[in-house]
Amino acid sequence: MGKGTRYNDEFKQEAVNQVVVHGYSVADVSQRLGISNKSLYDWIKVFSKPKKQRDEDADLRAEVARLKRELKRATEERDILKEAAVFFAGESKNATRS
Repeated sequence: MGKGTRYNDEFKQEAVNQVVVHGYSVADVSQRLGISNKSLYDWIKVFSKPKKQRDEDADLRAEVARLKRELKRATEERDILKEAAVFFAGESKNATRS
């Protein structure tokens, strides 16, 4: 299955305005523009908010993604240190038995 057509933000905003501002039904607008109902509903979720709020939401999503990457790295480093501690504790026991 190939990728669908990519629409620019101006096109999406105009489609949302037809539903939100002008009062047309989602089915009418999606049929007239040749897009799926689901796409239009997704666009309404995003583009019915003011631009400032959309930008803030995007910034928050980026920050959450950054923090998740940082947490994953810290967790991996912790696990490596735990394994190293177990290894060296075993080495220390072997050294005292000789």
